[in-house]
Amino acid sequence: MPLQNDYSINTAPPDEEDCELLVPPDTVPPQCCSARLNLAVLMFFGFTVVYGLRVNLSVAMVAMVNNTEPSPRTNNSNSSKHMCPLPGTNHSGTGFTQPDEVPVYSWDSETQGWLLGAFFFGYLCTQIPAGYLAGHYGGTKFLGFGVLGTAALTLLTPLAAEWGPSWLFGLRALEGFGEGVTFPAMMAMWARWAPPLERSRLMSFSGSGGNFGAFVALPLTGFICQTLGWPAVFYLCGGAGCVWAVFWFALVSDDPRTHKRISEEEREYIINSIGPQGTGHGWRVPLGSMVTSVPLWAIIITQMCSNWSYYTLLTSLPAYMDNILHFDLQSNGSLSALPYLGGWLFSSLSGVAADLLIEKRVFRVTVTRKIFTTVGMVLPSVFLVGVCYVGCSHIWTVLFLTLSTTTGGAGAAGVYINQIDIAPRYAGFLLGITNTFGTIPGIVAPIVTGYFTEDHSLDGWRRVFWLAAGLQIGGAIFYIIFGSGRLQKWAMTDEDRAEAEKRRSTSICT
Repeated sequence: MPLQNDYSINTAPPDEEDCELLVPPDTVPPQCCSARLNLAVLMFFGFTVVYGLRVNLSVAMVAMVNNTEPSPRTNNSNSSKHMCPLPGTNHSGTGFTQPDEVPVYSWDSETQGWLLGAFFFGYLCTQIPAGYLAGHYGGTKFLGFGVLGTAALTLLTPLAAEWGPSWLFGLRALEGFGEGVTFPAMMAMWARWAPPLERSRLMSFSGSGGNFGAFVALPLTGFICQTLGWPAVFYLCGGAGCVWAVFWFALVSDDPRTHKRISEEEREYIINSIGPQGTGHGWRVPLGSMVTSVPLWAIIITQMCSNWSYYTLLTSLPAYMDNILHFDLQSNGSLSALPYLGGWLFSSLSGVAADLLIEKRVFRVTVTRKIFTTVGMVLPSVFLVGVCYVGCSHIWTVLFLTLSTTTGGAGAAGVYINQIDIAPRYAGFLLGITNTFGTIPGIVAPIVTGYFTEDHSLDGWRRVFWLAAGLQIGGAIFYIIFGSGRLQKWAMTDEDRAEAEKRRSTSICT
């Protein structure tokens, strides 16, 4: 990249630190019962529904193919050494009786892998267009209709399964297509709603609804499958999404300027603290500068590496609990959900901690993002490797998997909100770009997992966990070297530069 005045156009000049403008503490309205906190709560429940719609097939799949999938072949004496024994002499497998009218299917591991990955084929198609349009128009309608559309399609899952795996694959891809708009829309909304010193906690809390959704949906899906049959899972999850949409459209606004119930004090606080970056980006975006932005590529590569591990566990952990540890379906759902409880709590707390570190000037934004990203990728890798060496120990396996996903929640205050640091006005569009690349592991990881685990052996699952751990560590190293939390020069406006000069004395540098 050519240099201008001795610095790259994608970074701030060396003598000009990127700074977030502060509002004096005595003018900050409380968060309790505020419009911005209400928005975070509604987003939290929205992403709870979103992840419930996303992961319900992972557990339901065990019920849908449970009684008809052929047992793995063990033609040689060595294969049995790589299988975990059934827990108890009277154990008769993980099968269970469903209502007579509930169908089951003969889908092999490869077919299941494709069905679990189908969602992400559609998911990656709408990320960038949604981010671009949400940044221009606002994200309320995109997020609301994204959840509503996915919920409506989920209601058709039993019908599509009855018609065949090709129909179910297509339906899941359409669900992903609808849901792909949600995260870019969220980022575009927070660019207009989140004061700089509250970004980490507001965005981490609202995004943590994903982990909470997985925590609720996984055991609930197992319970519903055993009591009502697997089709009821999709009817109930789809219905919950439709109910949420009613509250969303009734209570949410794109911008604090147009919100009907916000106090004047809070409106002025948000608008003044965000400044000119809290407006839409118009129709033109600096694509050339984005393509050559090293900090943006650091986010992309790091999210891809982190998501490989996350999506591997999200889509395939119930299969591991079933085929290797031989848990019954209800225990499977409960234990598969346990890691996401820890991830939800850890991600919410990490957002509060990150904001405090920045507000108290302990670390700059760049250092803070790198600390939380490193913790959220290296520690989960260590625990995943630990799973490879505990063999068939149910207790140690569940403990390490729980600790892996729990510590991974720290990344919520790191790389996953970094787009709004480097280019607030384009945050929705940038999230569309990074999430598109980050969705590729969601497609590939279940397929690779299905290939590695065709024989349902411990050795196959060890390869799955080693690959996920290695990618995470590689991504953390890449982000430490190339990541940044500074507002990029290509994202600044003339008003930004003038305002920064005018208020430099009341600023906190990143």
